[in-house]
Amino acid sequence: MNITLGTVVRSWGAKPKLFIHGYLWALCMFGVLALLEFDKVGFYLVPPFGATLYILVLLPDAPIAQPYALIVGSVVGASIGTLLSLFATGLGMAVLAAIIACLVISLMHAFHPPAVALAMYPLLFHPGNWFPLVVVLPFTVIAVCSAAILSRLVDEWPAYPKPLQG
Repeated sequence: MNITLGTVVRSWGAKPKLFIHGYLWALCMFGVLALLEFDKVGFYLVPPFGATLYILVLLPDAPIAQPYALIVGSVVGASIGTLLSLFATGLGMAVLAAIIACLVISLMHAFHPPAVALAMYPLLFHPGNWFPLVVVLPFTVIAVCSAAILSRLVDEWPAYPKPLQG
């Protein structure tokens, strides 16, 4: 079989649905985070938050984008990293935090991939002991609520969140 780059891209490449409203929303969310960071209120422009925003925009039906997984997974992940940072920091502890967070949030049915990165963050950047509650919780709640509201107000916005099934 002759494998070409075109074949690989057509078979495995990702082609997200582009809609301007989602990108404007993400831009506004990044802007607010950057302003909070600029005012030195705390560590707010956190890279895993970017991944979370684009999961909400591009994969709103995915289980990892649903409110429970996104909010609980992120807060638990950041909490695991913060708890471990009370005892030690560094690369080895960050890897341990990622592994523990992946296991815990999976067992809780709250798997959200950026939550694993959020577990590493306190061990590498030392944002403070209140990082999960002062930074991660408000960001995730605002992201989820604003995406849900926009899904009802903007016709082009994908439906979010998925309806609960009994």
